[in-house]
Amino acid sequence: MNIYVGNLPYSASNSDLEQAFGQYGQVLKANIIMDRETGNSKGFGFVEMASSEEGNNAIQGLHDSDLQGRNMKVNEARPRD
Repeated sequence: MNIYVGNLPYSASNSDLEQAFGQYGQVLKANIIMDRETGNSKGFGFVEMASSEEGNNAIQGLHDSDLQGRNMKVNEARPRD
């Protein structure tokens, strides 16, 4: 299951996402989107969980929860158009 994570602190790393989501199941991939020109975080990313059940549990548990002082927005990622 692919999950969108928004409102991330700019200091957050991929491993921070892996750690937060790892308490809900197996994280296959965690990726914070970076600006190509500056190399800085854009403040959002994606996490891929092993199963839909684990992903849904992570969404329920982490949506609007604090990560380094900011409340994350967590929901199922929409497919690209």
